[in-house]
Amino acid sequence: MGTATGRTRGAAILATVAPTPDELEAARSRLLPDVLPGPGDPPLRVLFCGINPGLVSALTGHHFARPGNRFWPALHAAGFTPRRLAPAEQGELRALGLGVTNVAPRATARADELDDAELVAGGERLRALVADVAPRWLAVVGIGAYRVAFGDRRAVAGRQERTLGPTGLWVLPNPSGLNAHQTPATLAAAFRELREAAG
Repeated sequence: MGTATGRTRGAAILATVAPTPDELEAARSRLLPDVLPGPGDPPLRVLFCGINPGLVSALTGHHFARPGNRFWPALHAAGFTPRRLAPAEQGELRALGLGVTNVAPRATARADELDDAELVAGGERLRALVADVAPRWLAVVGIGAYRVAFGDRRAVAGRQERTLGPTGLWVLPNPSGLNAHQTPATLAAAFRELREAAG
């Protein structure tokens, strides 16, 4: 089964019934493409950067696709999108000057399955990607991943002092439903602060 066919089937599975453990395990080997602007799209205002794809995202081919992930609601509540998008509508971000990538490409059930070397390598990849696509802001969702990927153990959430050339760096809370430290309201407020800075 080809990757595109597998992702189409994965999206159909998720829309009707929960994926089986075997289907999720098979998704570990899949790569999740970035959502990046193409010809005719506006300049990239914000490139959102997850830690790594979850298994549901790898299965469906859609970022932040696990039920309970609060990325898409926070994006809308902050004013980045005119309505709440579903993960399958991620392509609509391009017309809004938004994109999505990940620090590490390997799909896992939980982000803590990654090791530091993968995050450090992801930081290097992000530097190259930012140099290529030139977003106004790179927004990493997850303070722990940011600290490791960018070698800044004392970083706190919000706007960072350092930049990647002309690209500003911002750290947002992890919107995973597993992050009990954040509520929908606090996530929306954190995303809104970035949106106001991004224009």
